[in-house]
Amino acid sequence: MDGAVLTVAGLYAVILLRAGATFAAGWFVGSGVRRSRFSERIPAARLERAERAIRRWGMPVVAVSFLTVGFQTAVNFVAGTLRMPLRRYLPALFVGGAAWATLYGLVGTGALAFLRWLFTRHTSWGVAGVVLLALAVCGVVLVRRRRRAAGPDAEPAAGEEPVAGETSDVGEESERR
Repeated sequence: MDGAVLTVAGLYAVILLRAGATFAAGWFVGSGVRRSRFSERIPAARLERAERAIRRWGMPVVAVSFLTVGFQTAVNFVAGTLRMPLRRYLPALFVGGAAWATLYGLVGTGALAFLRWLFTRHTSWGVAGVVLLALAVCGVVLVRRRRRAAGPDAEPAAGEEPVAGETSDVGEESERR
């Protein structure tokens, strides 16, 4: 249990520094965020969604954002660009960061303990699991690369749903003109 407590404490320190630095960067960039080099790193749609959520809900959005993947950086950055008062941001950072560190720390140490048990007791199952996981990751990467290479105008493959806002009917395009 000492390892889990140490892991959670370490992750808590990391998230406080990382999210705080992201907030500070947003604070200094301020209203020029869309003209800065940071605008290339965070998709505009994600920034706009984070901005709307923070303007509407404020502190709870910052705290809950730590339980998401990818959205938390946008939320912390936008909270800085909107110059969210520190008296509101810091409590949300401490609560959300604690939840993030606890979740990832306990799940991470639990997963490592399971893997240690699996590899010491059933090595062949452990190797098979790692191989399957690696194949799944490679498959996801390949699918994403193919979709990106095909471009936004590409037709979805058979059995795939079109992305929101896209149309698979060529006739609709001519009707809009």
